[in-house]
Amino acid sequence: MIIETNQACDLVIFGTKGDLARRKLLPALYKLEKSQKIHPDTRIIGTGRADWNTEDYIKIVKKAIKMFLNEKIDEKIWKKLRSRLNFFYIDVFQDLHFLELKNILNQKKNIIIYYCAVPSNTFNAIFTGLGKVNLNSFPSRIIIEKPLGVSLETSKKINNQIAKYFLESQIFRIDHYLGKESILNLLALRFSNSFFFHSWNNKIIDHIQITVSEEVGIENRWNYFDQMGQTRDMVQNHLLQILTIVSMDKPKNITPEGIRDEKLKILRSLKKIDLNEIHIKTARGQYASGIINGKKVPSYIEENGANKHSKTETFVSIKVDINNDRWFGVPFYLRTGKRLAYKYSEIVIVFKKISKNLFQEFNKNLSPNKLIIRLEPNESIKIYFLNKVPGLSKEYKLKSDKMEFNFNINNTKNFVDAYERLLFESMRGIQSLFVCREEVEEAWKWIDPIINGWKKTNINTVQLYKSGTWGPKSSDEIIMRDGRFWETFN
Repeated sequence: MIIETNQACDLVIFGTKGDLARRKLLPALYKLEKSQKIHPDTRIIGTGRADWNTEDYIKIVKKAIKMFLNEKIDEKIWKKLRSRLNFFYIDVFQDLHFLELKNILNQKKNIIIYYCAVPSNTFNAIFTGLGKVNLNSFPSRIIIEKPLGVSLETSKKINNQIAKYFLESQIFRIDHYLGKESILNLLALRFSNSFFFHSWNNKIIDHIQITVSEEVGIENRWNYFDQMGQTRDMVQNHLLQILTIVSMDKPKNITPEGIRDEKLKILRSLKKIDLNEIHIKTARGQYASGIINGKKVPSYIEENGANKHSKTETFVSIKVDINNDRWFGVPFYLRTGKRLAYKYSEIVIVFKKISKNLFQEFNKNLSPNKLIIRLEPNESIKIYFLNKVPGLSKEYKLKSDKMEFNFNINNTKNFVDAYERLLFESMRGIQSLFVCREEVEEAWKWIDPIINGWKKTNINTVQLYKSGTWGPKSSDEIIMRDGRFWETFN
C-alpha cells in the first residue's frame, strides 16, 4: 500500500511537448508551486524527442504557462518552479535511453511519478522500457490518461500490459472531471445534508440530466477522433464517471476502496440497451458547418485530413436506466457533443412535482424543483424552488426562484482546478479521485454493445446538425418521448 504523504518526487512527463502538458499540466504545476504544495526537493523532468536542452525546455515551459495560465506569472514563483525543471531526450523505443534516465533518477532517492501524456499506442513501449531497467519498482507511480483503448478488448490489452510491470496500487488512471470541485462537493452535498440524503431516490427525483457541451471541433485530431467518436471519447470516459458519483449509494468510508466499490455497483447495474431499443434510447449526430462566436466553422468532414465519407459521431445522447432499488424508474439522460452553442457541463436533478398541489387552481403549469450543479464554466450550485408572487392579489400565484452558490466567487483563495488537484493527489499517493481497472472495463462492457448495435442497424443513422446549435433533433426526441425537455442553458 502506498503511504499517503507529500514526499519529494521526481515527476517524469512523457510527452512534455504535447497539448496536454502545455495546456493543463504545466499551468497546474505553477499553481501548486504558488500554493506551496510541492515538496522543496521535487524535480520535474520533461522528456521527449525534441532537440532541446534544459534551458530550451525552461523557455518552452514559461511560454506555455503564459499562454494557458489564467493569471499573470509571479516571477518569484516562476523562479522556484524553473529551478526544478530538467529536460531529458528520450526515444521510448530505445532501451539505452531508459538506462540513461535511470542514472538521472538515481541521483536522488525521490519517489518517481511517471505521467504518460502520450497516445495510448505508445504506452506499452514506456511500460516495457521502465520495466527492463527496474524503474517500475515500488513505490514508483504511473499516471495514464483515459480513455484506455477503443473497446473492452483493447482496454484489457493495455491494462494487461501495465499490470506486467506495475501493481494496481501504483497505477493512477486519470479522469480530470473527478478532480473538479463541484464533483467532489457532490459527495458532501449528498451524504452530509439530510434534506438531500433522504431525497436522493426514486420517490422524490423524477429524472436526471448530465450534459457536457463543447464549442470546439476536433482541433486537428482527425486520426485520433475519427477512430474514437464522441461516445468512446466522452461517454465511456467522462459521463459514466459523473453518473456513478451522482447515483452511487453511501460508501462505507471515504477511502479509495470505499468509493470505488459503490461506483462499481452502479456500473454493474446499468441496464443494457438492446438492439430493438437502440433507436429509442440513443441518438447520434455529426456537426455540419455553421457559426460559432460570430465565426464560420467547417463541418466535420471538411476538417484537415478528413475522410469525406466518415459516419463518426461528434454528438451522442443516451437514455440510461439503472437496475437497483434506489433508481428504478428514474431515467438518466446523457448528452455530449462538439461544435455546440456554448461550452458548459452540468448535472440537473429534477424533482417530482407534488401530486395534489394546494395552489394548482391558481397556477396551470408549476415548474418542478431543480438542483443544477454546474461543472464548468464557473462551478456552482443552483436550487430552484417555488415562492408566492408578492402583492395583494387574492390568487396565490407562484413563481420559480433561484438560490445560487458559486465556488469561484465564494472560495477564490481556496479554489483549485482539476489537474492541480489530481497532480497533488498523485504526489501524496491518494487514489480516491482516480479510476481503477474494474471501473474502466465495466464501462466498456456497457458501451461496446451500443457501438456494435449501431453498426448492425440502419435505423439509427448519424444525423447532421448545424454548428452552433444544440445537436440533432433526434436528441430532443429521446427526452420528449417521455414528456420531458432538456434543461435550457443559462
